[in-house]
Amino acid sequence: MTGTDVRVEVDLLGSRTIPEDAYYGVHTLRAKENFSITGRNISSFPYLIIALAAVKEAAADANCELGLLSPACRDAITAACLEIREAHLHDQFVVDILQGGAGTSTNMNANEVICNRALEIMGYARGDYQHLHPNEHVNLAQSTNDVYPTAIRIATCFAIEHLLEAMAYLRDAFAEKAQAFSGLLKLGRTQLQDAVPMTLGQEFSTYAVMLTEDIARLQEAAALIREINLGATAIGTGITAHPHYAAKALAALRRITGIDLSTAPNLIEATQDCGAFVQISGVLKRIAVKLSKTCNDLRLLSSGPRAGFGEINLPPMQAGSSIMPGKVNPVIPEVVNQVAFEIFGNDVTVTFAAEAGQLQLNAFEPVIASALFRSFSHLTAACLTLADKCVKGITANPDRLRETLDRSVALATALNPYIGYKGSTAVAAEAYASGKTVREIVLERGLMTEAQLDDALRPEALIQPRCY
Repeated sequence: MTGTDVRVEVDLLGSRTIPEDAYYGVHTLRAKENFSITGRNISSFPYLIIALAAVKEAAADANCELGLLSPACRDAITAACLEIREAHLHDQFVVDILQGGAGTSTNMNANEVICNRALEIMGYARGDYQHLHPNEHVNLAQSTNDVYPTAIRIATCFAIEHLLEAMAYLRDAFAEKAQAFSGLLKLGRTQLQDAVPMTLGQEFSTYAVMLTEDIARLQEAAALIREINLGATAIGTGITAHPHYAAKALAALRRITGIDLSTAPNLIEATQDCGAFVQISGVLKRIAVKLSKTCNDLRLLSSGPRAGFGEINLPPMQAGSSIMPGKVNPVIPEVVNQVAFEIFGNDVTVTFAAEAGQLQLNAFEPVIASALFRSFSHLTAACLTLADKCVKGITANPDRLRETLDRSVALATALNPYIGYKGSTAVAAEAYASGKTVREIVLERGLMTEAQLDDALRPEALIQPRCY
């Protein structure tokens, strides 16, 4: 670079040259050099960048209203923040998501990018901090310790809404299949052994119900995340902030984000406590556990096509083997299983990081943010992928369903009210040993008439309670 390609900025450690076209400054540059860890910059998590801009805009609005920031500076900061919230300049957020310093590098990256863009809007050059300063103005009445946790919580609120939409979409896909399969009688299974009859629709309806339940659990957990500590500054005492700053910043932030945020009743506690993140992570794990179980079922039910259950067909997505011609694998459920495994690990990470906080601050919120945002992103994508590339294209094999049901000795259970448990056990044992059907043996032994047997084994009698 030539001298005209750079500008010089100064910090506590000395001066550094910054690329002239960069909106970030010296603090960000040092962090960029120090933390080459994951290869994922904070720009990989757009919800976080948008949330940071919202916090800075709210702070500028509050400080201007309190007479601590000029209207001109406020307007320029607001304009810069609006651009960032509309997805501009995200490439300038270049620090690694994993970083020491409890998120200070992320906060300073935001301060510098917003400041330099605001300087341009005001007609000044980037780095001309005598007119507008990253710390003195953009970070006025703030600390990383209240900005960063607040931004993570707002970003989590955004992520929750998108995940809820994806879960509802997948739930509806299962519900549609449940309706389509409502008339198909099949054999239920417990412990992978033959159990009593049910319909394929009943089986698929459980997957929709599980998602409905988890949607409710996620909505409940979201309430904890909407409590923020903005105004706490360094440790929760509010030092350097105006007494009315927290309330005014909250009002502005609610308006900007459209989220029903509230200020924590005890800011010292809120600045050090990461319990809400643990709660959210636990709910994500719950969703992942049940979604993975569902995918296990889909793989079992579609196994074969000749030597497995073969009761349903998953839409073929790609050739399944480099050596076995004609093989097609359940690749969509498999990838969702793997997302679930990742989320289990992310939950462990959040747990350890939340526990590792010391005294008035948790320095490990960057890894909490990284784990949570990856869980949200991948789980959202998994729900949409499973719905579009698998569930919507599932078809049933009615002949196979009927065949396994007719040959099952488990039908003897339905005869308990007529011939007793002992009699049904004898019928089941003979059916298993001889290969004959339950119907054949009951008729051979004269235990019931054909009309009685037809009534007892009617489809509607096999899948719901009835009076005997």
